[in-house]
Amino acid sequence: MGTLFVVATPIGNLEDLTLRARRVLGKVSLIAAEDTRHTARLLRHYGLATPALSYFEHNKLARLEAILAALDGGDVALVSDAGLPGLSDPGYELIREAIARGYPVVPIPGPSALLAALVVSGLPTDSFVYLGFLPRKAAERRNTLAGIAGEKRTLVAFEAPHRLLASLADARQELGERRCAVARELTKVFEEVFRGWLSEAIAHYTRTPPRGEITLVIAGAAEATEARWDEARVRVELARALRSGVERATAAKAVAEKSGWGRREVYGLD
Repeated sequence: MGTLFVVATPIGNLEDLTLRARRVLGKVSLIAAEDTRHTARLLRHYGLATPALSYFEHNKLARLEAILAALDGGDVALVSDAGLPGLSDPGYELIREAIARGYPVVPIPGPSALLAALVVSGLPTDSFVYLGFLPRKAAERRNTLAGIAGEKRTLVAFEAPHRLLASLADARQELGERRCAVARELTKVFEEVFRGWLSEAIAHYTRTPPRGEITLVIAGAAEATEARWDEARVRVELARALRSGVERATAAKAVAEKSGWGRREVYGLD
């Protein structure tokens, strides 16, 4: 009886493959890969020639028995295109069935866009909620966000670049103004982590349309409540700053930094 190894692969930089993962990928009899072409590039980089079988969202049930049969004769590695298999990637059904049939299932930990984005976000990491990919349809996405508006833990989600602006706008509408981090192309050449308020992220990515893989991290309700001033307090502080003789742009920036409001929001108050 073979072992099913759940192997984390690089999310961008190929140097992030662990020594253990490299050894396992070289010794198993078969690799179940989300995209065999993508995995082939990784294997070539490390001089490995292990056979791979495609196992992705639209064939995962049809390929299930073939992979389980391979486990009868030897070890199998499960990999996704990037990161740890099973997190918003194919793998759950195979892992569950392997466990049910008594095969050992062993994790080979490594890169994860989810955790990488969380720890560099600057937001609380002691407790968080992983949302997977936000719904593609606007109404469903807003309902999802509205349903967790009171969640006190940090929120983490994956998002496609062409939906990022819509998701940021929906988050601001349903959750209110909150701090966020948009981690883009982590470990790759054009890696970027934008940190700021949701309104500032919307402005930034309106000016600079995003590309690549994106992980979105948003402050939970507890931090948002503690940080965000009400409008009356913002107006009082802005008026006080203006009376001191500083320019409006300078006053707005200073108040924004303390209040939890976006600089442009404060500047635009009558």
